[in-house]
Amino acid sequence: MFERMLENVRKTCPLIHNITNYVTVNDCANILIACGASPIMADDREEVEEITTVCAGLNINIGTLNSRTISSMLLAGKRANELDHPVVLDPVGAGASRLRTETALRLLEEVDFAVIRGNVSEIKTLASGRGTTKGVDADVADRVTEENLDEMVAFAKAFGAKTGAVIAITGAIDIVADRETAYCIRNGHPMMSSITGTGCQLSAMTAAFVTANPDHPLEAAAAAVCAMGLAGQIAHSRLTEQDGNATYRNYIIDAVYRMTPEMLKRGANYEVR
Repeated sequence: MFERMLENVRKTCPLIHNITNYVTVNDCANILIACGASPIMADDREEVEEITTVCAGLNINIGTLNSRTISSMLLAGKRANELDHPVVLDPVGAGASRLRTETALRLLEEVDFAVIRGNVSEIKTLASGRGTTKGVDADVADRVTEENLDEMVAFAKAFGAKTGAVIAITGAIDIVADRETAYCIRNGHPMMSSITGTGCQLSAMTAAFVTANPDHPLEAAAAAVCAMGLAGQIAHSRLTEQDGNATYRNYIIDAVYRMTPEMLKRGANYEVR
């Protein structure tokens, strides 16, 4: 099924509105183009409702949060809900500061999200209303491991039931779950953590996949996670001794651009629980 998710992105070329952070905005735009979608970056409150109206999906990322864009996120999210456009939330750094945590919780309360994607510390913060992160990274105590995988799957399903959203917890082992079903995904490479923005890129790409596959949000989100992880594996295999994380970032985007549905079908490494 995952190959059909990618096929539909390429076929429909969904226009995705991104209110994202200025550290990774260019990479988010490029990963959307690479997967077959089309990006718009707009965060001024005077135009976000209009932009969201002409787009098919919305990606909200709080990575470089400021008071100016909080109202923009709320306006765009509510407008997308009115139009029945899928909305993805990336609560970057939730738990690291009161502003981030309170903003993420307010967004969760006032906007209906199709997918919530973050690391385990960020998702735990949303579930509990408080938390600690290492900057914008997951706390080492929160890692998903083989030993706690069953517990984390149950947590993701419960949070999915509470929010009505697909929950995508990404890390060494990725979990993508709704209230009933979880995909445990083992694609990716450890070097992906050395690049600023792979998570932001994944959230943007997830918005494209879910928008292009509105009847299958769980499978679409899982396909996006598999595709990003597989791209990380393919990109790493191209590196030479002279290459570093900047080259790796570009190779990941190239791998998404060159990925075929058949490659995704063969390379997706997951189990269903």
